[in-house]
Amino acid sequence: MVHTRRGTAGTDGGSGGGGGGFLTRLRGQCDRLRELGARHALLPLRIFLGVTFVYAGLDKLGDDAFLAAEGTGSIGALMNAVRDGSAVPWLVDIALKDPVAFGEAIAWGEIAVGVGTLLGLLTRVAALGGALISLSLWLTVSWQTEPYYYGNDLAYLMAWLPLVLGGAPLLSADALLARRRRRTA
Repeated sequence: MVHTRRGTAGTDGGSGGGGGGFLTRLRGQCDRLRELGARHALLPLRIFLGVTFVYAGLDKLGDDAFLAAEGTGSIGALMNAVRDGSAVPWLVDIALKDPVAFGEAIAWGEIAVGVGTLLGLLTRVAALGGALISLSLWLTVSWQTEPYYYGNDLAYLMAWLPLVLGGAPLLSADALLARRRRRTA
């Protein structure tokens, strides 16, 4: 069906025959926005996971009750509570040898992963670290959660995988270092 606009026939509602009509420009803008969105698709995930892991690590380090071998809210009490229902009780047994050191290691690991992710520095390595932390927490602490989708550690594990695969190609230290290497090569 042919529409006319201001006396000019055409299907794009534009100036007729010039190819620069409104719909053509709109399609071009949509294409550019889609490209921009695809290039930056991992950025919100990077920010969310980075901030969350830094916060989680700092929260653990700042909680004297958590960083204790026993007592209410302690890492030791948590590990004892989940040991028999864990998918990997041997991993819980390792943590129970020194629960405070294990809690500190998890906290510092979360901070390192979060900072690396936010800066985009060794992003794939940081994301792999985040995935491994999430996997270990899923197999130990969250394993007993029913139904499984109520446990958040599996969702975090899945959220890390796009960053393991895609890295941080934009707005990152990795991208800056890659550009610098290309210039000097």
